[in-house]
Amino acid sequence: MGRSRPTRVVGNLPFAVTSFVGRQREIREVRELLATARLVTLTGVGGVGKTRLASEVAAISGRSFPDGVWLVDLSAVGDPDLVAQTVLTSLAIVDVSNRTIEEQLVEHLADLQALIVLDNCEHLVDACSALCNLLLRSCAGLRIMTTSRELLGVAGEHVYTVPTLSMPSPYDPVTLGALAAYDAPAMLVERARAVRPDLTLTERDADVVARVCERLDGIPLAIELAAARLRSLSLSAVLDRLEDRFVLLAGSIRAAVPRQRTLRALIDWSYELCLPTEQLLWARLSVFSGGFTLAAAEGVCAGPDLPRERILDLIDHLVAQSILAPVPTDGPPRYRMLETIREYGWQRLTERDATDSVCKRHCDHYLTLAERIAGAWNGPGQAAGLAELRTEFDNLQAALDWATSTPTAAREALALVTALRYHWCADGFLGEGRRWTDRALRVADDVCPERVSALWVAGWVRLLLGDTEAATEALDECAAGAAAMGDRHSLGWVSCLRGTAEAFPGRLAPAIAAFEKTVADYSDDDDVVCMTLFQLAMAQAHAGDRSAGATARRGIELADQQDERWTKSYSLWALGHDQYVRGDYGTAVESTRAALEIQREFNDHVGAALMMELLAWIAAARGEYRHAARLMGAVGSVWRRIGTSITAFGPQLGAQHSACERTLTQSLRQAEQRAETARGAALDHAQAIGYALDPNQTAQEPDEQQNTELTTRERQVAEFVAQGLSNRQIAERLVLSPRTIDRHLENILCKLGYSSRAQIAAWTARAHRVR
Repeated sequence: MGRSRPTRVVGNLPFAVTSFVGRQREIREVRELLATARLVTLTGVGGVGKTRLASEVAAISGRSFPDGVWLVDLSAVGDPDLVAQTVLTSLAIVDVSNRTIEEQLVEHLADLQALIVLDNCEHLVDACSALCNLLLRSCAGLRIMTTSRELLGVAGEHVYTVPTLSMPSPYDPVTLGALAAYDAPAMLVERARAVRPDLTLTERDADVVARVCERLDGIPLAIELAAARLRSLSLSAVLDRLEDRFVLLAGSIRAAVPRQRTLRALIDWSYELCLPTEQLLWARLSVFSGGFTLAAAEGVCAGPDLPRERILDLIDHLVAQSILAPVPTDGPPRYRMLETIREYGWQRLTERDATDSVCKRHCDHYLTLAERIAGAWNGPGQAAGLAELRTEFDNLQAALDWATSTPTAAREALALVTALRYHWCADGFLGEGRRWTDRALRVADDVCPERVSALWVAGWVRLLLGDTEAATEALDECAAGAAAMGDRHSLGWVSCLRGTAEAFPGRLAPAIAAFEKTVADYSDDDDVVCMTLFQLAMAQAHAGDRSAGATARRGIELADQQDERWTKSYSLWALGHDQYVRGDYGTAVESTRAALEIQREFNDHVGAALMMELLAWIAAARGEYRHAARLMGAVGSVWRRIGTSITAFGPQLGAQHSACERTLTQSLRQAEQRAETARGAALDHAQAIGYALDPNQTAQEPDEQQNTELTTRERQVAEFVAQGLSNRQIAERLVLSPRTIDRHLENILCKLGYSSRAQIAAWTARAHRVR
């Protein structure tokens, strides 16, 4: 029997910042292909709009894929070995399994009806081909849409060549009215009015508009860049500069097809129109992957030739010229480049022979960021720190890749994997942590303080993945090096983790002895003591030691003294477990729910699953069998998603899990147990936590509340989004401006807490069912 399917469409499609112009024929044709083909590749010249077309088709097709529509951006991935990991991360699958990434993907997608969009595959064709072949052969309900300048060559691949935007024939007379029927002129005019709201066109301008689009070959990216120039130039001036520049540059890259020459010429032109300082910043900004903050740009790109105080002003100029795009965020200002623009900037940086120095500054910046977050861990701001690291995932990958590939940066590599320890172990990136710590240790085998620290981090990661033997090897080497260097902090972590290595297999007496010795010997190291106390409390509870509750309370008190949250949640869980085994079910529920409430702030699926398990056991012990069955279904789904089980954390926990299952089997009718388990399994991670904290809530209540939050107009817009209409079409139906529709959509996304049109469509469908 397959897994119960979630009751709502999920996915991660971003909300478009600009309106989508035209392409109705292309959307229809790609959707028709997708209805019959399991692999559709959108190909075409760089800048032709493959990504935007794929995103629009995916958003409109959301309701056809009840298990989600997922966008995987590969533009920032340079290593073919990281393709599968990027897919795993984009699908929000927590990687804490010792199985291969491919095996985890197959397991997750095997019974789902989902669409995955692999974007920007051309530089990773072999890896993408192999992964698509595996997934399509193993997952019957899966469809994949890719964008690539090169075909994947997979059996069953259907290819759609994305054309340039439609334009009038150069031999036909045009009028302003006739131009509205063609996508390229419509886009140019719309983007021009975005930068010049007072722009008015006459019939004499119609021919100029058509000729500009002709010179740009209808390439959307080229039109975007040219429209930005209309901020300071007239249409005729743009046309003059395009004609002169293209003739001049066409012969320099004859190997490229004409459209590539055109796009390159336009980017060359944009580059040469920048001031020298703007050109320099453009080149240096190309070191960033997946976007960057203003602070990062200042830290990495500033220098004697580029004063720090000038960076903001220069970024503003580059935004105005469509070289940079602001990224909507609730945090600090953030920007990103189109990949074509970033690649161009990297070429210019290479010409300056400056890639190594800029990469070094980039790595140093993110090392400082990671060390700041790790250094402040035992205090407030833990969840915010982890969220910041998740936002900078692509940049951290780029920094790690450079550091582990550059012999002179070996120590930076070791320091970075150490600084990211809570990202690995408390934020659902265990698989990444294992790969990067192993790689850093391989390329830097000299005994040094950075290696000693990286070794205990490697031991921690390996223990959580169940590889006790490899963890012990790392801890042994760390202990020897730390003792020789007098590194008490590393010795404290080794002592704590040796206790963990005893506790996981169920060897309680040596585990308790190791934990007690750690607390006694390293009482001045709050990091180590906080990590040790909750583990000691659990081991004592398993052993029937009546001091378990006092140990857990000591951990809670120490965490509260520092306003620390993460280990506090585990100490509360340990306290709840001790209260449960002693039959004090009421206080056990209070303690465990308090622990789980804290976990809402984190991405720690293991911790949340352990706490929901305990709540299920307590419910069964209190005779709340249906509630317990639903919780067991929810937590079982979590364990499957992260590729492990509760038995990995000790045989005692595994025995209590089995006892709960036996109780439910004996106390519920088979059909009743199956139904409740299925209801629990259908909850996503956030819904499962919400149900565990408040069993009286229903799946409908959030929708009803959200429905009342939207205005009448916003509900109308949401209905049209669900019907697959574009912003322009919605504006025409409601007799409003497209900009007004943009604002309504932003309000809807904000109120519902969503990030894509597909989620709005799913919400609308659920609202209909509720009504």
